[in-house]
This record gives sequence, C-alpha cells and structure tokens, in this order.
Amino acid sequence: MNTAEEVHDFVNKGHEQYLPHLSIDCVIFGYHERQLKILLIQHHGHEEWMLPGGFIQRHETLTEAAYRILAYKTGISDLFLQQFYTFGDSAARLNRIAIQQIHNKTYAKVGVTLDENHWLAERTLSIGYYALVDYSNVVVRPEFLVDEYAWRDISDIPALQYDHNEIIDKALLTLRAQLYQQPIGSNLLPEKFTLPEVHDLYETILGRRFDRRNFRKKLLALGLIRQLNEQRKIGPHRSPNLYEFDLDNYHRALNEGAALVL
Repeated sequence: MNTAEEVHDFVNKGHEQYLPHLSIDCVIFGYHERQLKILLIQHHGHEEWMLPGGFIQRHETLTEAAYRILAYKTGISDLFLQQFYTFGDSAARLNRIAIQQIHNKTYAKVGVTLDENHWLAERTLSIGYYALVDYSNVVVRPEFLVDEYAWRDISDIPALQYDHNEIIDKALLTLRAQLYQQPIGSNLLPEKFTLPEVHDLYETILGRRFDRRNFRKKLLALGLIRQLNEQRKIGPHRSPNLYEFDLDNYHRALNEGAALVL
C-alpha cells in the first residue's frame, strides 16, 4: 500500500479480498559480515518494531501468499521459503482492545479509526514462514504506513509488537534444526565461496564452534560441497580454493537418510 487511497480501500474493503482472522508473518534471514540478521519494520506512530507480513488473498494458497508478500517486501521472487509454525495462543493475539489500539495508531496517518468490531481488530492467527535471502540482493520497497526498515542481528532483537519475539525464537530453532538436513547454506552464501566462509556461516547460525578440518571433511565426505578449479585472490600469497554446493548430492544424501553431524 503506497497511497492514502490504497490504505482506505484496504481498511474498508480488505475483508472482501483477504481472509479475515488469518495472516502471514515472515522472518527474513540474511547473512552479512559473519552476522545472521533479521529484517524488521516500524509502522507509522509506533516505537516498537515488528516482522513484515500480510494477509492472504481469498484465491491464494498459503505458500503463494507468502511468496507474494516476500517478493513485495524484498524485491526477490526466487528464495528459500519454509512454513514452520502457527501462532495464536499468546495474550497479545487474544486482547482485542490492545489490537484495536495498535491499529488505530498505525492508521491515524490517514485519519482512520477502527471500532472494536472492525475486521482488522478481531483475533488473527498467524502462519509463520522463514525465508533465506542474499543480503546484498534485497531492495526493500517503501510503503506508505512503514516509517523505517532495519536489519538487526539475531543477538540484538528489541522487544517487538504482538508475539513477534516468540515467532523469531521459533524460526531460529527451526532454522538451526534444518541446517543439518537441508541445503540452507546455499541460500545465504554466494554461488562460489571459500571453506572459511561456509564454516563461519554454520558457526554463526548454530552459535557454536567447529574444528575447521573436521568440518571440511564431513561436508566433502557427504558430497555436500565440491571444490572448483578456481581460486579467489585476496592478497599476496593468499588465493584460497573456491567451492560450491552440490545440490543433487545434497538431496540424494537426504533421501538416503544421511545427515550432517557436526
């Protein structure tokens, strides 16, 4: 929504196009300078930050809605996307008065006031999706009601609106578990990378240290990465070998029951 007219139309007629009571919240992970970051937004009139998200159109599947929302927010259409949980038990989602007040702060910019029976003020369940993006490729699209966007390190997430801190915690737990079973690293690193880069990525996500030599042996033994006949020149007498993920072998290893044990 980029204009006041679009906001008014959404508030007044949105329930005709979107499913009431059901939304999608997106935990967008990006990796940059050995930090795992999450994209947050700040709506007009609020000090608290929150996750980007949106409602599901009546003709869409959940996954179609998630891809549409993420493409709109980040400018990326081809990304790793995973549904991980449904949220609806928190007190923040049951307190309709508080929800009404939050929305009224947001929509005050266009002179809209919601009553307690408005479709946006009713209890809404949230489908959580996490996405993995190349940090350098994200181009955040300006929105009329969003004052600011920011990438925040996972160790520096402030208190967020609704239950969004809980959503992030659950997304991070899921990401860490699936890192052993899916080619997640291929979505956060460049197509070609050095061994120290993939080693640092796994350490950053999992929050623990690994022996570099054993880590390399395990990745190569499972066929998850392959060495290229290329090097990256990074200084005098420093030209490390480049590698890439072998996605065919990665999926084959998964189908045969193999998993990365670090």
